[in-house]
Amino acid sequence: MMVPPPAPRRGPARPSIVVVRILATNELAPAEIGAIRAIMDASFGDDEEERFGDDDWGHAIGGTHVVVDVDGEIVAHASVVEREIRIGGQPVRTGYVEAVATAPASQRRGYGTIAMDAIDRLTRDGFALGVLGTGEQAFYARLGWQSWRGPSSVRTAAGIIPTPDDDGYLMVLPTPTSPPLDLDLPISCDWRPGDVW
Repeated sequence: MMVPPPAPRRGPARPSIVVVRILATNELAPAEIGAIRAIMDASFGDDEEERFGDDDWGHAIGGTHVVVDVDGEIVAHASVVEREIRIGGQPVRTGYVEAVATAPASQRRGYGTIAMDAIDRLTRDGFALGVLGTGEQAFYARLGWQSWRGPSSVRTAAGIIPTPDDDGYLMVLPTPTSPPLDLDLPISCDWRPGDVW
């Protein structure tokens, strides 16, 4: 009877090298932008309502990007851009979080949390408030984000237009310089192409 040779002994798995980079948009190389866009496309899918389009990328640029590399490959991204959000009609200097995603093959390993921890620090250090729109409230709630309960709207040249589809979708992160927050007050954003929130 032939007995197969023993399997070669394997040592402990080589630990991954995780690097968090904080960059301005103009510091991203074209190949890095392509890799980030590929992560967004794969994470958000092809559904017309959910997919990540050019307007969405346009919303993510011009601020600060957090890029998480694992063994030299980009696996997660988030960005924060300045927007004027008004609460109860009062302007609040806001860091608005955009383009948060982890490559599908790298999800559930903590890389999204690593990216958001860096975004949260940037927001707390640089803004009076953090705001984002999401359908993944549980993920952000465990990081300290709070659901906004008040009605939402967008400020346009034609006036203030309610955005009821976004009610319950918005979350805020208080910072050391936040004004007293009443989560039931009206909240409004400035108009922009694509999704206004």
